[in-house]
Amino acid sequence: MQQAPTTVRHLLLRADFRRLLATRLSSQFGDGVFQAALAGTVLFNPQQATNPIDVAAGFAVLLLPYSLVGPFAGVWLDRWSRRQVLLVANVVRAVLVVAVAALILAGIQGIGFYVAGLLVFSVNRFVLSALSAGLPHTTDAPSLVSANALSTTSGAVAGVLGGGVAIGATALIGSGSGGYAGLALASAVPYLVASAVVSRFPRGHLGPDHLSLAATVSARDVLHGMVAGARHMLAHPPATAILSVMAVHRLMYGLLTLMTLLLYRNSFADDTGLFPGGLAGLGQVLAAGAAGTLLAAAVTPWAVRRWGKAAWVVGLLVLGGTGQLVLGGLFRPAAIVAAVLVLGFVAQGIKICVDTTLQEAVDDDFRGRVFSVYDTLFNATFVAALLAGAFLMPASGVSWVLLVGIAAGYLLTAVAFSRWARAEARRTDDAPLALRVSLTP
Repeated sequence: MQQAPTTVRHLLLRADFRRLLATRLSSQFGDGVFQAALAGTVLFNPQQATNPIDVAAGFAVLLLPYSLVGPFAGVWLDRWSRRQVLLVANVVRAVLVVAVAALILAGIQGIGFYVAGLLVFSVNRFVLSALSAGLPHTTDAPSLVSANALSTTSGAVAGVLGGGVAIGATALIGSGSGGYAGLALASAVPYLVASAVVSRFPRGHLGPDHLSLAATVSARDVLHGMVAGARHMLAHPPATAILSVMAVHRLMYGLLTLMTLLLYRNSFADDTGLFPGGLAGLGQVLAAGAAGTLLAAAVTPWAVRRWGKAAWVVGLLVLGGTGQLVLGGLFRPAAIVAAVLVLGFVAQGIKICVDTTLQEAVDDDFRGRVFSVYDTLFNATFVAALLAGAFLMPASGVSWVLLVGIAAGYLLTAVAFSRWARAEARRTDDAPLALRVSLTP
């Protein structure tokens, strides 16, 4: 059955969609500012040498432990008002970044600094999961692909814009501890704006459909909830398959992230001109990733309507493998910027398909727990790749062996997912219709 394309104008006609989108944009803009402050404080401090193990350890400390918050977030999001979670979580983050700013100003970069950053990122789990779980309540089912394309992509771009504004601000306020502390403190403002915007929703508007009166969640509740969510997910093959693709992609993405950071920190540090190294060059990388993200948002809804999610995901995986090998293999700033643009396109296209498949395939009462499994897997695989890369990658970031392995990983995943999609179609009476129903909107 043909479906009329959903335009941005059609989505924005709904006031509740606009409100949730504004909440996301403000929240993720604050994330970009805060992350730029952390990157400037830790990674591009000229008084601190950076090697692969240092970079990976920093990511692990900040990302892996807070992934353990995901299971709790999922259970709560299926019990409590998601509007309340978004409201309170953004206020809490605004308070926490004040503490981080104080630590940066005091020059503290030990365990206390990492714990404070960890707390901010932990609360972020609630925000991102609640935004994704609540989205289907602000649009109709045929519009989910376009709604995800618009909301997640614009959110990602808002994050990059926040980071870009923060990097640009260092030229005015300086790149010392005082400047980065000011940036961290400034991120509290968009967090408070997000909280104010989401407060305009009625309490139960974003779900879950059946609110629980339970005020606390025990470890046993979390375990049972995660088991129930995992079983629910495994009972829906499209959800299981697309999460497997996402996990492999995040492994490759983690290795490429470490490679890029090391290249700009060490190999390109002295490069100047149109494509400089250092923090300025990393700003170009962020901009290229944002451009790829925007392009994916524009192309993915049309591509899914034309070919279906399965075929589009396979195409993205092939593009990811070949694009990184051909462009990244030059190991020059201009080529890396182009490679990151391709990677941003691939990453966002896959994310749109993953989010939409999960929203379509799982019941609303399980959606919070499934998205928390998704978030935990999303970060755990990324950190695992960073830790592996830290021991396999030279400090220069130049590694042909790893780049070939990354390309092979993308291409083998494309073959495996393509075979799964064909097998799934053969198991039905009407293959074309079944594939469209299970893998496309």
